[in-house]
Parts: sequence; C-alpha cells; structure tokens
Amino acid sequence: MTKPKKPAMVIFDYGHTLAYEKEWDKVEGERAVLAHAKSNRHGCTPEQVGEFAEKIYFDTAVGRKNTLEIHQFQLHRFVYDYMGIEIGLPPEEIERLYWDAAAPANAMPHIADVLAFLHEVGVRTGVISNIAFSEKTVRGRIDRLIPDNKFEFVVASSEYIFRKPNKYIFEIALKKAGLSPGEVWYCGDSPEFDVEGAHAAGMYPVWYDSEIECWYKERGHSQAPACDHLYIRDWRELIAIMEKL
Repeated sequence: MTKPKKPAMVIFDYGHTLAYEKEWDKVEGERAVLAHAKSNRHGCTPEQVGEFAEKIYFDTAVGRKNTLEIHQFQLHRFVYDYMGIEIGLPPEEIERLYWDAAAPANAMPHIADVLAFLHEVGVRTGVISNIAFSEKTVRGRIDRLIPDNKFEFVVASSEYIFRKPNKYIFEIALKKAGLSPGEVWYCGDSPEFDVEGAHAAGMYPVWYDSEIECWYKERGHSQAPACDHLYIRDWRELIAIMEKL
C-alpha cells in the first residue's frame, strides 16, 4: 500500500460510516406519515402503501444500476397521488417523519472523536452520500446524531442526479471544497461505491469495515476493493494513523 500523505480534507459516507440504522421498516414509516393524511380516498393502510412504494422503488432500480438517483420527494408524491392520499405536510417534513420511523439511527462508535481530532489538526470535513433523502434532511439527522460536527457540505445523490461510484458526484464535492483529488481522503463502508469509486476519482480511499451489522448487507459479504486503500475496523485506528502523519 502506498504510504498516505496528510489530507487537507476527509470526506465521509453517511450510511454505516457516520451512522448505523438497525432496520428498515417501511410500514412504520408509512404509518407515521399517514397519521397526517388530510384525505385517504380508498382507505389505504400503511401496509398497502409500503408495499406499493417498495414496488415503485425497485421498478426504478435500473436507474440506480446506471449510477442515477431518484429523489424521495418524487417517490412520495407519485405514490400518494396514485393511491388517492393527500398529506397535509411539506415534502421535507414527510420524508423526515418517514425516515425517522422507518430507520432510527445511532452515531457510529467514536466517530465524534475522529471528527473532533480532524478539526483540531486543521483537516476539513464533508459528506457524500448515496441517498434518496434531501440534503437538508440528511444534514438534519447528522447534526442530531453528531452535534459538534464541522462538515462544510453534505452532497446527497438525490439532489445531484448521480450516485457513487460515478465520478461526477465525487467531483462535485471537490469543486465545493476547492481542492484537487490528491488532497482528499474518502471514508466509506462500501468496497465498490466508496473505496473503488473514490480511488477512480483520484482520492485516497479508506475502507471502514465496521463489525456492527448492517440491515442492507449480508454478513460476510464484503470483498476487498480492487485498488490501493487504507483498511480500518474502528474509527480510533484512523486517529492513530493520522497522528503518525
């Protein structure tokens, strides 16, 4: 492995990197939203809405396979209009209610320590996430879980068309930071999307392979990335490595 140089900035993934979600319960998510329905012409249940929303989500999977993203606003609007449901809330409140009920989250162990260390030694930080939720909603959750973060930006794929590992979403972050790829490290849990994607964009990748179970991954599924990278299992390892730099 090439010996890394101290970065000017470290950018992080969100899911299973900054925070972990124990489960995804689509029915509880829809139940939380339907509690605010102004009308429900066909008397649709949370189970019915959740099943239909999941079908529509996976019907659009071809786009995500081509590294494109859909926005949760679009999905909710289509599903509720299609099923004759009117929710008396703005889109950002709908997605926040849904996400909080469907997938409650906790901060990853010691991530706050890493972020405090990086700030102390003058290393800037940001976030790139493959996610259907809006930047405002993602930032709001991160701020609740890690209140003292100093993230300069949160790039949500929902608002930039492209998903990792597409180079464009990494390049948008670099333009926001005003840095060259060689000045940036990227930390994430996915060998393909995060590590190989960041490497292809010219960043130095860090594979954070937590022992905490992840609901959307099969146990033991991870295959080592096919590129040079730094491998850690605990955020305190990153502090120790950077102290030596």
